[in-house]
Amino acid sequence: MSQFAVIGAGRFGESVARTLSEKGSDVILIDTDEEKIRDLDDVVTHALQLDATDEKAIKAAGIEDVDAAVVSVGRDMEASVLITMLLKEMGVRYVVAKATSEAHYKILTRLGADRIVFPERETGVKVANSLINPTIFDYLEVAPGYNIIEIKPPREIVGKSLEEAKVRSTYGVDIIAIKSLHPVLDGAGESDLEEEVKIVPAADEIIREGDTIIVIGAEKDLERLRG
Repeated sequence: MSQFAVIGAGRFGESVARTLSEKGSDVILIDTDEEKIRDLDDVVTHALQLDATDEKAIKAAGIEDVDAAVVSVGRDMEASVLITMLLKEMGVRYVVAKATSEAHYKILTRLGADRIVFPERETGVKVANSLINPTIFDYLEVAPGYNIIEIKPPREIVGKSLEEAKVRSTYGVDIIAIKSLHPVLDGAGESDLEEEVKIVPAADEIIREGDTIIVIGAEKDLERLRG
């Protein structure tokens, strides 16, 4: 089972923690607010009221071995920066930090945060799903239980046409677009890569190594496709 730490139980942090928990992950939630911790105690695995800027306290919380930690205290930039620095110094494998400004983003980048998100651009649900499924490049819930995801194609369908891949009959999902990179020459005559997106690709379209596919379907069927 994957284990995650979420530091900060505001709207964004709560959304991340709830989604991770609903997907069956072990979640340690940390916040200084007693009421928030009490409200979410039965949602997450461990809900701890403590100051995550306190190095001794955060080490005692046992988050050094989590698969990833999400720092969701963006409004308090000083605390966000200090917590991110502590997590990186502790050797936490993957640190996601919420930023609220470009200046905040630059500081977190210099501290070595592995991923920085702006909550107005990325929802907590989307961030949580990307942590659980690192092969998903993008995620959108279109209806309860139905999603659009952007992923690397499974090896068993690479080299096949859409007709040969039979993803609808095999998995119950539909490939609605294919992204491919093609070499081109820029204005200076230098080689570059250009992205081509084929929306509603034809049945004879080949899925190639290095392509990205955009797929729609029920969550359980998308999970089968990802293997």
